[in-house]
Amino acid sequence: MSEPTPLTPLEAHAEILSLRKELQEHNRLYYQEAKPAISDLEYDRLYRRLVDLEALYPEWITPDSPTQRVGGAPLEAFATIVHRTPMLSLDNTYSLEELDAAVARLTRLMPGQELSFVVEPKIDGVAISLLYEKGRLIHAATRGDGTRGDDVTQNVCTIPAVPRRLKGEPGSLPQLMEVRGEIYLPKARFAALNQERQAAGETPFANPRNAAAGSLKQLDPAIVATRGLQIIFYQTGALEGAEWKDQWTTLEKLKALGLPVHSVESLRQVKNREEMHEAIALLDEERHRFPFEVDGVVFKLNSFAQRAMAGMTAKSPRWAFAYKYKPEQGETQVKEITVQVGRTGVLTPVAELEPVFVSGSTVARATLHNEEEIARKDIRVGDWVVIEKAGEVIPAVVEVRKERRTGEEKVFKMPETCPSCGHAVVRDPAQVAIRCLNPACPAQLRRRLVHFASRGAMDIEGMGEAMVEQVVALELVEDIAAIYRLDAEKLAKVPRTGEKSIANLLGAIEESKRRPLWRLLFGLGILHVGVTSARALAAHFHQLDPLMAADEEQLLQIPDVGPVVAPSIIQFFERPETRDVIERLRASGLNFGEHDEPPKVHNGPSLAGIWVITGTLSQSRDEIAAMIREAGGKVTSAVSKKTDYLLAGDEAGSKLEKAEKLGVRVLDESAFRAMLTGEGVVEPEVS
Repeated sequence: MSEPTPLTPLEAHAEILSLRKELQEHNRLYYQEAKPAISDLEYDRLYRRLVDLEALYPEWITPDSPTQRVGGAPLEAFATIVHRTPMLSLDNTYSLEELDAAVARLTRLMPGQELSFVVEPKIDGVAISLLYEKGRLIHAATRGDGTRGDDVTQNVCTIPAVPRRLKGEPGSLPQLMEVRGEIYLPKARFAALNQERQAAGETPFANPRNAAAGSLKQLDPAIVATRGLQIIFYQTGALEGAEWKDQWTTLEKLKALGLPVHSVESLRQVKNREEMHEAIALLDEERHRFPFEVDGVVFKLNSFAQRAMAGMTAKSPRWAFAYKYKPEQGETQVKEITVQVGRTGVLTPVAELEPVFVSGSTVARATLHNEEEIARKDIRVGDWVVIEKAGEVIPAVVEVRKERRTGEEKVFKMPETCPSCGHAVVRDPAQVAIRCLNPACPAQLRRRLVHFASRGAMDIEGMGEAMVEQVVALELVEDIAAIYRLDAEKLAKVPRTGEKSIANLLGAIEESKRRPLWRLLFGLGILHVGVTSARALAAHFHQLDPLMAADEEQLLQIPDVGPVVAPSIIQFFERPETRDVIERLRASGLNFGEHDEPPKVHNGPSLAGIWVITGTLSQSRDEIAAMIREAGGKVTSAVSKKTDYLLAGDEAGSKLEKAEKLGVRVLDESAFRAMLTGEGVVEPEVS
């Protein structure tokens, strides 16, 4: 048999283009339509032919080729991407009554208008946002904090159903389009993946969502490519060069562009509560037949014009909400009760269970909270118990099957020494908690470090749980002050840490030295001192040294510091180990308040007084609180006799009731805005 005639470069180029188009169409049929037109063997033959031709002509390899799904060398860290439009989360309802109330609120916002909703299955996956410009994929980002997320473009490109280029003629494509979707791990693939991990001696994933999230955060795209992630898109964010009037049209347009969307069979349109209730019941019957985990139903106003009228809160759109199915229960046996140690030294008992599948995942552990909770429910080692997932996430023991007891069960007693360090434990006289008071306890150290470096405290990017675990195990740090003695030589001992990630971490540590005093106070982990108390302390004392020297009488003058918090602060700063850590933080150059920016000058009316904020407002509570502070007011978290004003937004709850009982002046947002601008205070009708 003679050798085939070699192709000319032009013939090879033409075949490369043809193969790419053919493979992309087969990917669409397989992943989006679930209707493969050829066998896996035939697909592999076409794919290998394209690989061979691109190897001969590497100058013709383009990013959108099916062979370029794994997009490069492993990353050292994820970059940050700012979303063009915020990625808001949905409000959840857990009963038909809550759902009806959500619909009623929309009806009141648009009286006389007929509302129509698109019903979609709620995938229990990981939210993702892709940006396309003129049809070409630019980047992919996680939700993050809603404003900015991690750049996971390389990892998302390993998902075969994600097109590098949208279908259609260039002139017909949107100039710019953010498209939002959900990345998930199919249930069948999840089961197979866990079998592979167990066979390799690795810890199995807890559930498909965790597996998807963990896969997406892998730094090596080659690993992500082996996981079998899939994706479904359901709406757009920023959109330029196209005008779509409603959700149903949007889904049709996304599908035409080559983006996978929910199948028509799984979508419905409804117009009233009765139809919504029926859709919930129907999907509840169908949801276990989907290839992905479905934990609820999403209702979205179909009309974009009506969406604009409905608006949104700081966290969620008012035109969309989810109905979450009730958590499923499972019955299993308590094999053992172990004890965990938290950052403040609290010992928490945990039930080690015979693994049981509940609400889409295998549950092997459940917190028992404290010794009194165990006694109240009379939970014993060896008991058969009913497990439920609170919010489909946190496993909890809801019932003991006492009728199944054999007499072999053992009553649990909390240990008299810390399971982490062996130090004697004490019972907190003010709480039911049992604590380890050893400041050198390894378990406490790990959790203190994570808290200190967290985004809400000193915000040291790169010093997350995994890094903390390793630096503690390698004995590179012995307390929070030791973070500032880390250097490149020490961090090089941490496995799988490259030069770039080390430089980034050291830069973040250096940057954290300039954080304002309130962040340091919160990061120190003083018992009972949260963000609000930390802000109040920093605003009152301005610097750390006067706070450390303050007595109980001085502390009680601060609105957010009461008879429990004040002694806790004094006891914290009296400890020799605390003083030692603080002096080493001082020597490292941390800001103890002397470098805080002076308060912004407010030229408008004074809002002096003590404020509490509750309910949903047009801006986040943090933003509203900052306005009040800039105008001379103080913001606290709890309503008391000292409270001067309660700012009550939508769905204000118990704080509003307490304020009315105490005679506290209640303002709605319009009255607050009027007061802020000096236009007077209008007494609102708050319901």
